[in-house]
Order: sequence, then structure tokens, then C-alpha cells
Amino acid sequence: MLCDQCKERDAVLNLTQIVENEVTQLHLCEKCAAERGIETTVSMPKHPLGDFLQAVQQQAAQMPGDAARCSYCGTSLRDFRASGRLGCAQCYGAFEQSLRDLLRRVHGAAKHVGRQYDVPNPQLLERDVQLGELRNRLQDAIQSEAFETAATLRDQIRTLE
Repeated sequence: MLCDQCKERDAVLNLTQIVENEVTQLHLCEKCAAERGIETTVSMPKHPLGDFLQAVQQQAAQMPGDAARCSYCGTSLRDFRASGRLGCAQCYGAFEQSLRDLLRRVHGAAKHVGRQYDVPNPQLLERDVQLGELRNRLQDAIQSEAFETAATLRDQIRTLE
């Protein structure tokens, strides 16, 4: 699409103006947009994650321990950084310090504590057991076509829920 103003260059900017409920669209090239005072270069905002990843990559490239190798499988620290995979179980011991540093940077700690076990509430467990028994009895009542019993069981289930 050609520029609406100069009709010579390709339009790179679509300008939509609304004046008194009337919409006008202009397709402008970079030069004509600059003459009107419209900036065409969009600067991308810096993202902190991108800066972090770039710093990690630079640090990894500068680390002297890249030549270290696992004595069992021969995988080097440089191989691990390139692929993201260790060669064998002994690599964890061979690259322990580097892995601890990596975990500290990525997760904020070098030791995983996991989730803690919450003891279930005994009242909730008892209620769930009762609901299960009532549902089984309800199914039996429906199959034996005892609909009055099924209705009372249904109502008991609803009150427990």
C-alpha cells in the first residue's frame, strides 16, 4: 500500500483519527509520518527476565569451570549448559557446586523443601464416608425401584453436602 500523502513510498503506519464522530484513516510512510511529528520507531520495553537470562548466559560463558568433566560418563559442564541435561547420576556429584549455584539463581534456594503435608480434618473424613455410604444405598434403592427410600436418601445426601 502506498503512502496517502506522497504516493511514492510504501506505507508503514496506519493513522486513524476520529474528529466529531467522523473516522479518517491515513496510511503514511516513515518520512511523511516524521514530517507530521509522528514517531515510527517503536522502542521495546526492557523486560527484567530478559536481562536476567542474558546475565546468566554471559556468566556461563565466562565460567572457568566449563572444562570440568564427569569421571564416569565424560560429560562436561559446557555440555550440560548447552543441552540442559546431565549425562549420568554421577554428574550430580561432579558438578555439585555449579548445580547449587544454578538452583540458587533460578529458585532462590539450593535446597528443595517441597510441600508440607496437611492432616485432613477428621470431621470432613467422616462426612465423606457417610456420603459414600448414602450414595451406595441410593443406587441400591434405585435399582430395586424403592423410590420413596431413594427420595429420603437423596434428601439426606443434599443436607450433608
